[in-house]
Formats: sequence, structure tokens, C-alpha cells
Amino acid sequence: MAGLVSNLLILFLVFQNICLGFRSPLSVFKRYKETTRLLSNECPGSDRPVISIGLSDFALDIRMRGVTPKQSDTYFCMSVPLPVDDEAYVVDFKPHASMDTVHHMLLFGCNEPSSTENYWDCDKGTCKDKSNILYAWARNAPPTRLPKGVGFRVGGETGGRYFVLQVHYGDVSAFRDKHKDCSGVTLHLTHQKQPLIAGMYLMMSVNTVIPPGEKVVDADIACHYKRFPMHLFAYRVHTHRLGKVVSGYRVRNGQWTLIGRQSPQLPQAFYPVEHPVDVSYDDILAARCVFSGEGRTTETHIGGTANDEMCNFYIMYYMEAQHAVSYMTCTQNANPEMFRNIPQEANIPIPVKSDMLKMMHGHHEETKDTDKSSLLQQAKKEEEEILDQDFHIEEAVEWPGLDLKLGQVSGLALDPENNLVIFHRGDHVWDENSFDSKFVYQQRGLGPIEQNTIIVLNPSNAKLLHSMGKSLFYLPHGLSIDKNGNYWATDVALHQVFKLGANNKEPLLILGVALQPGSDKNHFCQPTDVAVDPITGSIYVSDGYCNSRIIQFSPNGLYVMQWGEGTETSLGRARPGQFRVPHSLAMIPDFSQLCVADRENGRIQCFRLETGEFMKEIKHKSFGRELFAVSYVPGGFLFAVNGMPYPGEAEPVQGFVMNFSTGEIIDTFIPVRKSFEMPHDVVASADKTVFIGDVHARAVWKFAPTEKMEHRSVKKAGIEVQEIKESETIVEAKLKNNPESTESLKKQEKQHLVQQARTGVSFVLITTLLIIPVVVLLAILVFIRWRKTSVYGADGEHKLDSSSGRILGRLRGKGSGGLNLGNFFASHKGYSRKGFDRLSTEGSDQEKDEDDGTDSEEECSAPPPPSAPSSS
Repeated sequence: MAGLVSNLLILFLVFQNICLGFRSPLSVFKRYKETTRLLSNECPGSDRPVISIGLSDFALDIRMRGVTPKQSDTYFCMSVPLPVDDEAYVVDFKPHASMDTVHHMLLFGCNEPSSTENYWDCDKGTCKDKSNILYAWARNAPPTRLPKGVGFRVGGETGGRYFVLQVHYGDVSAFRDKHKDCSGVTLHLTHQKQPLIAGMYLMMSVNTVIPPGEKVVDADIACHYKRFPMHLFAYRVHTHRLGKVVSGYRVRNGQWTLIGRQSPQLPQAFYPVEHPVDVSYDDILAARCVFSGEGRTTETHIGGTANDEMCNFYIMYYMEAQHAVSYMTCTQNANPEMFRNIPQEANIPIPVKSDMLKMMHGHHEETKDTDKSSLLQQAKKEEEEILDQDFHIEEAVEWPGLDLKLGQVSGLALDPENNLVIFHRGDHVWDENSFDSKFVYQQRGLGPIEQNTIIVLNPSNAKLLHSMGKSLFYLPHGLSIDKNGNYWATDVALHQVFKLGANNKEPLLILGVALQPGSDKNHFCQPTDVAVDPITGSIYVSDGYCNSRIIQFSPNGLYVMQWGEGTETSLGRARPGQFRVPHSLAMIPDFSQLCVADRENGRIQCFRLETGEFMKEIKHKSFGRELFAVSYVPGGFLFAVNGMPYPGEAEPVQGFVMNFSTGEIIDTFIPVRKSFEMPHDVVASADKTVFIGDVHARAVWKFAPTEKMEHRSVKKAGIEVQEIKESETIVEAKLKNNPESTESLKKQEKQHLVQQARTGVSFVLITTLLIIPVVVLLAILVFIRWRKTSVYGADGEHKLDSSSGRILGRLRGKGSGGLNLGNFFASHKGYSRKGFDRLSTEGSDQEKDEDDGTDSEEECSAPPPPSAPSSS
């Protein structure tokens, strides 16, 4: 019996160690905190560098260790290890610095810093291995936040495991009072996988010479791009005192497209690219810095001190995850002759207002926030932003718009003020009598619709704001709105496309010939939708029910090109570029693509805007045979709606949320009030509010995102942790008659549990698991004690106590030893450098080391072959 007890106790010890082997995020942060206890506590956040924000997000404070530079143009570096083992993504940067003391800061990612000291002179280098620039700051620049769904990848197998902060202290006179500097940056990181990976492209002149007194000196940089497409979303310029303006461009086929243009004497923040710019293979990236040597008596060179100069143009970009490159550089001028054609704006200085200069030279109050609670407050402000991809779409049941009296709802759009615009058919109906076999409209005698066919609603309360379109349309179909607020509408009876001003009664532009179907450059045949490129103004028309093509027009309506062909049904699966009713268009400016809802082929096809080249297909069994409409939200989300299932088929009619990059379905949704009959169009806003119009139900539903998670706070080891608990309530309506979504939900729950196992078993669960064996053990001991007493008497009891006491003593005395985080981080043999390397591309500002067959809006089908599309 004593041996049994010993074995049980040993098993308990092993079980306890296994349980403790699961490392929760809390334990990771606790270990990280222990490694920082010996660091200086002079600075805010030094004793609490990591703040947990929920299950998957955390903030990391990176600050100089209370330094006091002794001479001007001092470069200090310090490193911070990534406090988690697995892959994470940086999604936000908040600087803590003032240009009164700091000339600039750079944040690098790498695997092995150049030193293990609390901080060191950057003459020793920043990293021993290859380093990537993640962030740059100068001249009181404000915080930088990345777009939704975009993050810098760190940790894991491919990302850097250390952050290295480099701070350039320009004028040492700022330290006459011998104060200690704690400049740095706070990062917001998440474990949630980001569909788009951010990177930095640095363009830098290395050989510019500025003669003394010279009024205008140009420094030009240009490189050919030879990688997968990247999408530019922010830029930053950097020079010293002599810089007047810095401009960056993409050059494609001789055409210069502005990326960004700014005065380097303004706050050197990352400014958003005004119009999204994509860069493809063999494009040229070009930049120009304009300097003036007036006031100088000697030549000025590119160099590492404040009296030298620099010419840097940073570009923040993102790429699809499978092709992502984290850092690229350009330090040459591959084609000097091309700069003869650079836009004149590149040489026009940008005036800097005196109040802006005053702000730049004022004290940055943020650096005075030394209270320990400041980091927590920042984290809490960001708490509302987390879990952006962890949402579920549900009907907004209180929205009164569902009860509006409408005709057949064919199109939806959102205007620049985010108001909902509905395109409907009034008292006209598309049915089997609407067209003859040659697609000529047969009900012209009815005249145009006498009701306003375009109505504008407040998206919150469905209040009517504006209406128009009376006596203009016969059978409305598709609607879109360009960035200037112009309406683009198609009419399948007129076979025309209309451009309408929001306040104009007469069309601004009409494409196609009224009531004449055709397939040449000047005719359409039941065109379905329009999309307008927000950058170039190019017009794309999906044409249509009786043609199978996409046509591109210039902004003023001139034919440019077309692509697409009908589907050969005898060959089985439709090939790329083949259509059976291209029914809806979605512009994807982030990727310079156009996506088409290929309705009767039940799929989405995406094409390159400039060439019509096929890029990818998105197709799922749950789409069924028909996919009616598609909409895109910047940040990587696609929304779509399918058609009613054919007899004998199980796929329900529902809405879909998809990851554009991967094509995977993130969520599905159906209404609670009424049911979909033939949902015809979908439109989504940036906050993931979704509207769906139904041509048969003559209704519009509003859906809104709701978090799948609910928050609760616990305190452990002095750190506030926001634990996120799976919501226990699931809207029953979503799962009704939807076995696939039930399976999808189970799959999501299983994946969530796997993720929890990876990131750590919760404190409550571990405590419970530890208590159970203790209770069982005590019960066994009590039982054995009773048996010994009854059989052997007191002597037996004494022997048992002695034996079990020795084992329990060993158990209590066993040291639990914390894990050494340093053993986790990989080390790679690299290089070190001393002094300023003028050709360094690691530097940038690192200035020192740098159904049956008719076309009817029963949405019946077009004539064979074989079962044709229902009209819409």
C-alpha cells in the first residue's frame, strides 16, 4: 500500500509539471518581466514593458534606459526581445520623443543585436545579422497606425526576434540640465494572423554633393522593381536643414504616378498615400530630393551628422502573405534620362507655416508622461480596436428600412458620406414578357418609370434624404458611386449605362444606344454593373446577360479594351475569363484588381485592372450554382451573396464574408426578419456594416458586425489581463436550415481551442486541474490512514505519516525554476560595423550607421444553353 501511495504521489508530481508546462500568455509576460528587473527604472514602462490587451493582443514599450549623451550627434542603441515565442504582428506605433532632444529614431527588427548591454554606442552597429527597418520618426511626427488587416510580421520562423531602437541625439546642449532621456516607441502587437504583410522600401541617395551657395540641387534615385506586386499605403521623407521638398513616384510605361510629396521641414511622419498605388514587376520607383546650398560656404555631402545631408524617401507597403518581403532598398539612379520628364511639382518647394514651425520646436508633452498608468491608458484606448477579424455578421433587427415600400430592388451603393443609395424598379417588373428572343425590350409602351428610382437613406434610421431618377429608366439593374459622388447606373431594357450627378436631373454621360442590344464597341446587351477606378477614373462595365465580357472605357467614355468570353458548357468546368452572366463588379483598389461575380458559374473571378489579366478565382461549394453579387471593404474583406438552391440541392441562400487574400470564408449570415428570396446586390462599408437588396422580396436588409468574444478582467502578478471568453449565445436564426454554417462554427470553435492550447491554458483551468488530484490524494491518504489504524494500530499510522511526509517534503522542496527566455532566442553569426557606412542600406535616417428558361426578373433563365441564367 505504501508503494501505491508513492507511485500516486510521483504521478501527481509529473502531472503538475505537465500542467505547468502549458505556458499562458500571462506566464510569458511574467517571465519577460522578471528579465527586466535589473534594468533601469528611470523611465516609464521600464518595469512594465509588456501590457496584455486581451487574449491575442499586447503592447510593448521600448524606451531608452535613461541616457544622457555627452556630445552632439551621439547615436545610442538598445534592444528588447520579442516577449512571445510564436509569430506576432506589429499593427501600431506610438512615438515618445521630442525634437528638442532627439533628431530621429529608427526601430529595427533582427535576430541578434550587436550588443547585450542595456544600451550601447551605435558605432558598434545595430544588429549582427540582417536587420529590417520597421519604423522611423523625426521632427515631432505623430503616431503611425497601419491599415486594418496589415501588420509587420515578427517572431516565429521567419520574423525577427529582437527589436533594436536607435536614437540620434543631435544637439547636446539640450542636456545641460543633465536630465536622463527615455525616448522610445510603444508597439501594439497581435497574434491574430494578418492577411496582408507590411514592409518598408527605402530609397536613399548616397553620393549627392551640394555646392556652397547653389540655389537648386536635385538628388535623383530610381530602381526597376522585380518582385511580386506590392501596394503602397504610406510614405515618409527625410533630409536635414537644406532639404526643400522630396517627391516619390511610380513610373509605368512612361507615366508618372505620385506616391507622395512633402516638405522635410514638416513633421517627418508616415503620411497616407492619397490614392492607393500598386507596384508591379518591371515598374520603376523614382524619387527626387531638392536642396539649396544657400548660406553654406563649403560643400555639403551625404553623411551622419546634422551638418551633413540626407535624401531618403521611405515607402510603407503591403503584400499578400505568401509573397511578402519585409525590407527592400534602392540607392542608385538606374535611368538619369527619365528625370527630364518628372512632373514639375517635384521642384516646387512646399511652404512651411510659422505656426507649424512653432509646434515642431515646442516641447512634446507626451514625453513628460512618466506615470506608470500612462501605458495602461494607451492600451485601454486601443482595446476597442482589437479582434477586428473576430466578428460575426447579424441582422440589425431594429433597422426600420426593411419596411420601406419599394419596387424590385436591383442595386445598392454607398455614397461618399456613407449614406445608403437604393436603385429599384418602381412599378415596373422584369418577367417573361419583358424581352423577345433577340433581347429587345417588348414593353416600351409602358414608358419610363414614373417614380423616383434612386432613393438616398440615412443608414442608421432609414430616413429619406433625397430621391431622383423619375422618368429616366425602364428596367434598372446595377448601381455604383464613384469617389466624387457620381451615380453610375445600368438599365437592361435600354441597354445603356448612365452617369448621373447627385443633384443633376439630366445624365452627365450615357454609354450605349437606347433600346438597341448589340455586342460591338458602341452597344451593350443587358449590361449589369459599373465600377470606376478611384485612381485613374477608368470605367468598367459588366456586359451582361447576353454578352459575356468586361469593357473598359476612359474617364470620358471612350472605348479602351474588353475581355471575356462565353462559357462552353459542353467542356464542363468554366475556364478563367469565361462568364455566364458577369452580374456584379467590385473594385479592389488595394490590389489594383477588379472582381466579378460570375453568376451562373457560381464563382468570383478577379482580374488586373490595367490589362484584364486573370488573377484568381474564388469558388466554394456553399456558393451553390449561382453567385449574384460581390462587394469589397479595404483591409482585405470580400462580401458576397448567392442565389436560391436548385431543386434537390442543399446550399442555402446566404451572405458570405471572405478573406480576399486567401479566399477562405470567414463568416456566413442570414436575416432574422423575413427570409431571402432572391438577394440581388450587396454593399459593405468600412466598419463592416452590410446591406443586401432582394429583387423578389422587394426589401433591403441591414446587417452589422458583432464581436464573437466578450471581455472580462482578471489581475495576476500585478498585470491586468483582459481575458476573452467565447460568447455563449448564438443567434438561432443563423443556424436555421444551415447545416454547413453549423459545421463551420464547430470548425471555428475547434480552431479556437487549438489556438488556446498553443497560447496557454487559462489560470482558472490550471488551478482546477491541480486541485482535483490534490483532493483525490487526500481522500486516498484518509482512507489508508483509517485502514492502518484499524489493522495495525497507532504504530502503523506513525509509519505511514513518516513515509508520506518524506515524499511530500521532497515535493514541496522541489524548485520550480523559471524558464530562461534568453535560451529561446536564436543566435546567428553576423557582422558588426564601426562608424558611418555611406553605402549602408540598413540606415536610412541611420545617418551614422545606417430554373426554366426565359430572361425574366422572376429572375428566370436566359435561353439555352443549357439551363440559362435567371434575369435580374
